[in-house]
Amino acid sequence: MTKNMRKKEEITIIGAGLCGSLLALRLAQRGYQVTVYESRPDLRTTDISAGKSINLALSDRGFKALRLVGMEEKAREICIPMYGRLIHDVQGNTFASDYSGRKGEYINSISRSDLNGLLLTEAEKHAHVNIHFNHRCTGVSLDTYTANFTNTETSKVFSKTNTVIFGTDGAGSILRKSYEAAPNFAFTCTQDFLTHGYKELEIPAATDGTHLLSKDHLHIWPRGDYMLIALPNLDGSFTVTLFLGNEEGVYNFKNLATTAQIISFFETQFPDALAVIPNITNEFANNPTGALGTVKCAPWYAKNKTLILGDAAHAVVPFYGQGMNASFEDVTVLDASISLYEDNWEEIFKHYEAVRKSAADAIGTLAVENYYEMRDHVADPLFQQKRKIEMLLEKNFPTQYFSKYSMVTFNENISYDEAMLKGNAQDKAILKLLSEGEISVTEDVSATALSNILTTIQTATEQLLA
Repeated sequence: MTKNMRKKEEITIIGAGLCGSLLALRLAQRGYQVTVYESRPDLRTTDISAGKSINLALSDRGFKALRLVGMEEKAREICIPMYGRLIHDVQGNTFASDYSGRKGEYINSISRSDLNGLLLTEAEKHAHVNIHFNHRCTGVSLDTYTANFTNTETSKVFSKTNTVIFGTDGAGSILRKSYEAAPNFAFTCTQDFLTHGYKELEIPAATDGTHLLSKDHLHIWPRGDYMLIALPNLDGSFTVTLFLGNEEGVYNFKNLATTAQIISFFETQFPDALAVIPNITNEFANNPTGALGTVKCAPWYAKNKTLILGDAAHAVVPFYGQGMNASFEDVTVLDASISLYEDNWEEIFKHYEAVRKSAADAIGTLAVENYYEMRDHVADPLFQQKRKIEMLLEKNFPTQYFSKYSMVTFNENISYDEAMLKGNAQDKAILKLLSEGEISVTEDVSATALSNILTTIQTATEQLLA
């Protein structure tokens, strides 16, 4: 069989979310025949969010993948740049913390459904792509590599056997569950859930359509055991997300059961947010409480026939803003593996997992760590000193110093695991030097003093990494 004949064979993708639609587009560009099955209706014609979708932060790793498929500029058109965090204290005072000291480094607020719709529409332009909505996968047989589906509109049941089956069907992946259920398949999977959940609320636009808060920031109301965040939308509104304990703590989702309790909670903890959320009690009562969990598993592939990507393989909590970016980077890494081993799927999958697995595990760990940083530490004076030093170093030594956040978010050429290893050592070194009085900065710090601080931090970091 020739290479061209193999390329014309059909590939099945389970799930038409962000990762699945990007994968379908890229495989079609490579000449593969792709059929995508999505359990939900078409999000371009039906609102399927139901208050369950946390706003997304698009950054460099995601843009690299969008650039690969020629969609970077279209995505940028629906982005709102966020240059840093704006921290709100209990009294309503705010202070800003930039994401980077270098110019041109920022994250972007983007609508999940709008970006997904862009990718679906672009994928459907290819004659090689067929997308079927309202088709739920009920299981995949690893013996015959057959995927079973149910048309949820007609109740028709059918099966598909293909050369390759990709599972991009999210944290509750049916393909991953099929791995778990398969006899004689050595598969391990851990799902770790935080004791906290999340609920989405909304700050509407002002009457003139403008934003009621700064649209140039990701807003955070850190309160130790819980927090509120808000990201801007193009229509002038903000998507607000409350992260709160499910049952533990003075305040939790279980004991905020009445209108009076909800209002009292926001009046005492988030008074300035409450002032701009007019439908707080209705939204709190009717929007679902979502779970926050991390998935780590192995292997991601079964021989040369099936592979899970994105949240199906490595779901993460949303606190580094990297869930979508990591899923998109999966497609970039897989594409490079295809270039190396064209049509040899067993070698493609083997290489892909070898390159990607440790990085995916690392971003899962980093996301949980950043949850505690955002919740507990962003308002801490020592943490603020650390960020001040990092911003000055990045501004004055843009090619010599990169904070952990910058390595993860703005440098797509550093793997997540490398960023975690170096970034954690660097953070530990800076905090120790600050607490011991070995380094400090003032507003008029000299270039020589900053250079000495950089050398001190680099030396301490290298010692920790040795």
